[in-house]
Amino acid sequence: MKFRKLAAMTLAAAMAATMLSACSGGGSSETAATAAAEAGTEAAAGGETEAAAPAAEGEQVVINFFHRWPNDPKNTMFKNLIQEYMDENPNVTINMDCILNDEYKEKIRMVVSTDEVPDIFSSWSGTFAQEMIASGNVSTLTDMYEEDPEWAGKIAQASIDGFTFDGEIYAAPWSQDGKVFFYNKKIFEENNLEVPTTWNEFIAVLDALKAAGYETPIVEGLMDNWAILHYLGTMNQRMLDPEVLAKDYDAATGEFTDPAYVDVLDKWQQLTSYMGDVCVAIDHETARNTYFATGEAPIMYLQFAEITLLEQSLPEGFEYGFFNFPAFEEGKGDPKALTGAPEGFMISNKTQYPEECRKFLKWLVSEKGGAALTTEAGDLSSVDGAVNESNGLPAHLEAMEIINSASTLAPWFDNACDAAVYTVYGQGAQAIAVGDETPESVMAMVQEAAASLH
Repeated sequence: MKFRKLAAMTLAAAMAATMLSACSGGGSSETAATAAAEAGTEAAAGGETEAAAPAAEGEQVVINFFHRWPNDPKNTMFKNLIQEYMDENPNVTINMDCILNDEYKEKIRMVVSTDEVPDIFSSWSGTFAQEMIASGNVSTLTDMYEEDPEWAGKIAQASIDGFTFDGEIYAAPWSQDGKVFFYNKKIFEENNLEVPTTWNEFIAVLDALKAAGYETPIVEGLMDNWAILHYLGTMNQRMLDPEVLAKDYDAATGEFTDPAYVDVLDKWQQLTSYMGDVCVAIDHETARNTYFATGEAPIMYLQFAEITLLEQSLPEGFEYGFFNFPAFEEGKGDPKALTGAPEGFMISNKTQYPEECRKFLKWLVSEKGGAALTTEAGDLSSVDGAVNESNGLPAHLEAMEIINSASTLAPWFDNACDAAVYTVYGQGAQAIAVGDETPESVMAMVQEAAASLH
């Protein structure tokens, strides 16, 4: 089948990633990596470097800052924050570079093990963070937290936990996010529907909406592989024994032979039958703005980070609520976990100015920076007090409560395991939705991809 050929090509591509060029987010054509090299950052290869002395009074400091948000509003937000910091600290120059999500992943993976690693760079938590740390070029920040408990005490512990490995903290968490079902309150009330807590209740709600005339009771843009992966990651977490999941998500030991994986894809096939033919032809943004926001589809799986974007598309009087992904009756995972994760900033242990990097991060990861993140970009800060009634929507405050009450934050699927696995997994699930593959055939390909990594 065409899909099998595509899967094989994707697997080969994932095994041979190429260097990608960065586009400047701060008006410079340099990449962060090149700028870092030209700034003279140096350290002995591998492991921690000796502590560098703080910059002398009046010494000009150059910090190279690399992240994954080149588009507005975040790009402008970062530019304004950085300019404000440089105005307050005239001896500091912060060179900012940024490229989009997927390109960023490849770029930072290429440079983190080299002498060209940026002084400060953004990172996802969980397995991705571990990959960065394994390079030997990431500085532990544990002492920064210990030496300033007032600053550290304002950061959500769940966010810190996402960057803590073997008792050491390796990042300053910047944002936190979660993914839940958004639902149309009016439609639920009109049809006397209760928020479902189990899979069978969920299917009963979808059946009731279908009977009420909603051709697409739940919508998703299945053209976007990442949106599919968000479903699969949550469904695997709900269904699989946590020990089995941890073993399979490890590239060195993954097998994906547990029958529960097929059960998950069976349920995925069932769920996509309620999405209608249109979902395979649209992306996530179209699904959100054209179908959910108009009331044509009453339910959609969305990130809290999309609240502000959604609000811009809603007609007056539209009310929505949240419910977490329902529990599988036969599932062995934690039904109170929330799919989502913090993102944060790491500091290279090769930087010439570690103390100045820390000072900037503590200034950025603060109530001030967190308020800008929410009011200007619509994301949720990891800093306590940064999101409040004065700068956040009621939905933002409710989202914060949901994140804080979750038993744990389960990482995004594409940050939890190797790209060779999750790419085949996502494309296979897309093929299931259009009837080109079966759950069994897709899992056979996933198993082959996992075996190739051993």
